[in-house]
Amino acid sequence: MKRFVFDVTALIARVTLGVILVAHGWQKWQSGLGATTQQFTQTGVPLPEVAAAFTIAAEVIGGILLIIGFLVRLAALAWFVVGLGAIAFVHAPNGMFVSDGGWEFAAGLAALCLMLIGAGGGRFGIDGIIHGAWSRKRERRRLDREGIPAGGPGGVPPQGTAPRGDMTREDMSDIDSMFTDDPTKRRPPNR
Repeated sequence: MKRFVFDVTALIARVTLGVILVAHGWQKWQSGLGATTQQFTQTGVPLPEVAAAFTIAAEVIGGILLIIGFLVRLAALAWFVVGLGAIAFVHAPNGMFVSDGGWEFAAGLAALCLMLIGAGGGRFGIDGIIHGAWSRKRERRRLDREGIPAGGPGGVPPQGTAPRGDMTREDMSDIDSMFTDDPTKRRPPNR
């Protein structure tokens, strides 16, 4: 059950961050690479043309990748680098508050990126689907090598078991109990 909660919260965080990044990157894209490069030059960003191109790509492409949940760690790492640069070269001299041009917004996004780099984007995305399929295939090969049948009758895993990445029947029962109208059947979600 805890894994399901993580997956839902990671999905919400990933999509929210992705939308913010795409919006900011699209704004820079519409202004043009030249205008963004000029702005980076004025704020003292080193290699402003390269930094502007990388920032636009990290925000637009990385944001889309975060929304769909593909290459989440790489997309988050790209913007984490952008965020550190933004804090160091643009926002730090202005103090903390975003209303004064400070670093709080960039730091919040960078911290969220750091969380996604460390924990991943959860199962509700392309990375999660690929990992789940790969894990099930690896588990089937392991069982075949050890001569263990893949499951009970009809290949269905025994009660309460599932290959890594899948919810068990007990997980599904816990989810159902959270949404029942009968208060006597409700159970706390964490076992």
